[in-house]
Amino acid sequence: MRCVIARFPFDLIKGEVEQSMADIQPESVTGASVVIGPRTYPVKQVGEVITRQDRRDFTEFEVARALTRLGFVCRAAAAPTQPSALTDWSAEPV
Repeated sequence: MRCVIARFPFDLIKGEVEQSMADIQPESVTGASVVIGPRTYPVKQVGEVITRQDRRDFTEFEVARALTRLGFVCRAAAAPTQPSALTDWSAEPV
C-alpha cells in the first residue's frame, strides 16, 4: 500500500512490516501504540524502523494512519488517570 509519511512516499506491505519488527524489542509505550504480532510497540519506534527516518521527522498520526490502513491495531495515547501533585495548579505553593 502506498502512503506518505513526512512528505515521502512509501510502499508498505503488512508482511514486510511484521518481518522488520520481528527481531526488535519494543520500547516502553508512552504515547500511541501499535500491536504487531504478540508485541505492542510505540508508533514512533515502528515509524523509525519502517521509514529509516528520524522520529522527529514524522508524527504519530501519520504512522498510525498508515499502519491502520495496513490492518494493524493502533491505540491512542492513554490519558493520565490522576493528576499529580506537580501539575495541580490549584494547590498552595510549598
